[in-house]
Amino acid sequence: MRAGRRLPLAWTGTIPFFAYVGLFLLLPTGIVVWNSLTDASGKLNLGSIKTLFDPAVRMYFVNSLELSAISAVVGAVFGAVIAYAVASGNPDGLVRRLATAGSGVLAQFGGVTLAFAFNAAIGPTSGFLTKASWYYDFPQGISLIYVYFQVPLMVLVFLPAVDGMKMQWREATENLGGSTWHFWRHVGGPLLAPAFLGSTLLLFANSLSAYATVQAWENQIAYVVPQQISIAITSEVGLASANEAQVLALGMVIVVAVVMVSYTLLQRRTSRWLR
Repeated sequence: MRAGRRLPLAWTGTIPFFAYVGLFLLLPTGIVVWNSLTDASGKLNLGSIKTLFDPAVRMYFVNSLELSAISAVVGAVFGAVIAYAVASGNPDGLVRRLATAGSGVLAQFGGVTLAFAFNAAIGPTSGFLTKASWYYDFPQGISLIYVYFQVPLMVLVFLPAVDGMKMQWREATENLGGSTWHFWRHVGGPLLAPAFLGSTLLLFANSLSAYATVQAWENQIAYVVPQQISIAITSEVGLASANEAQVLALGMVIVVAVVMVSYTLLQRRTSRWLR
């Protein structure tokens, strides 16, 4: 190194972030993967992976994917409409500030608190859905509750993409004789499609990992993978199996990894025209 030349130190600012990711994401993931692939003595044992192909376990994964898909699609559609309405208004207006602030709070509104609020507001105990038997059926009932935090999350993650659309694009379409349909068919729709699909995948992953809300909705029957993991860890009737819980968690890690890689690829494509 030549005298007087300083080493770049800008990367040191990322140390807290990578330390956090390593400690709270990578380390627990590595422990789950290692424990699911080894036996009690620490030797490699791939036999436990067969648990993922058990018909009952497949049912938990199918239910989780079905619930996540329904709540993600419904939340994405309604959230996109609200995001477009907010973006069409005054960027410094009170409505936008209230919408973004409220979405930030409601996106974190989950778990037992959400289940209680739903029952108290429009659930069967409030009198609104007294005769709605479908509320107790899976996945209709719990999907409706999940939409409560999926829509605000969609508003937060999709709003920047809608804000990135330039008024000049619409004016250019009109100058060329195009209608509103032509704009959304050939300009707005294709540009927003990657952001919409990426946001939908994020909602899918958000729903996939949710546990407290579905547990508060039904705590006697396990419908989704997180519920079965809880039973495998804390069963009081002799059904506890730490290895099964590790294997189920490994399956969830694989599904979430596929979803997040797809989300990253779509976000990379979206960022090209948002610059």
